[in-house]
Amino acid sequence: MAKISATDAKNKFGQVLEMAQAEPVRIQKNGRDVAVVLSSEQYGALIAESNIPRVNPLIVKLHGESLKRWGKVYEALAK
Repeated sequence: MAKISATDAKNKFGQVLEMAQAEPVRIQKNGRDVAVVLSSEQYGALIAESNIPRVNPLIVKLHGESLKRWGKVYEALAK
């Protein structure tokens, strides 16, 4: 990941945009990261990945076992 100071980012904004097409660019102020510039494609991929539901496989296994054991009770309670 490329990095650039906030002052340089301000003065060379067009260059920062070009750099962001290849890889994310960290913008630093006083030696601390304050922002990251991403291409629209990278941002879209990040958003798409974050919308994928993540379920712990152990939870899925326990849910299946619970349904096997208590399925008739669940059905009775649902009526």
